[in-house]
Amino acid sequence: MQEYAKTFYKSKAWQACRASYLKQARGLCEVCLKRGQYVPADTVHHIKHITPQNITDPTITLSFTNLMAVCRDCHAELHKGVKRYKIDAMGRVTARH
Repeated sequence: MQEYAKTFYKSKAWQACRASYLKQARGLCEVCLKRGQYVPADTVHHIKHITPQNITDPTITLSFTNLMAVCRDCHAELHKGVKRYKIDAMGRVTARH
C-alpha cells in the first residue's frame, strides 16, 4: 500500500464500501468467475488505480463502477509489470511512491 493511501484504506468509508462490494460480488473473484471458476475473492481492486491526485475523488475511490472483487492470484496478474517497490543503492527494498 502506498503511503499516501494508508489513511484512505483504513477509513470507515472504504471499509464499508469494500464489505458491501464483496457482498454484492457474493465473495467470488470476478475474473475467475468469467472463466467458470468459483474462487473466493480476498481483494477489492480499483480498476482505475488510486493516485495522489485522485485519492479524494469518491467516483474513483468508492464507486462500484471502478471496483472489482478478485482473488490474490488475479490481483497480482492485474498489477503485473507494475513494481510496487524499489531497491535502493544499498540493496534495501522500499515502497515505491
